[in-house]
Amino acid sequence: MKLSIDLNDSQADLLRQTAEKLGVPVEDLARAAVSDLLVAEDGEFSEAASRVLEKNRELYERLS
Repeated sequence: MKLSIDLNDSQADLLRQTAEKLGVPVEDLARAAVSDLLVAEDGEFSEAASRVLEKNRELYERLS
């Protein structure tokens, strides 16, 4: 599956810097981060997903 995400400038810079520091491509770092999130304990994932959904609820409502 291909996925596209929007990051603000500071998030994108941090992702690039971290990938460079680790010596891996940005895409590989992002893939690893998503993979880690998906295999985390169910409670942790649910909490993180809830925070993201709540934070972006207004945006989702405008898009629907």
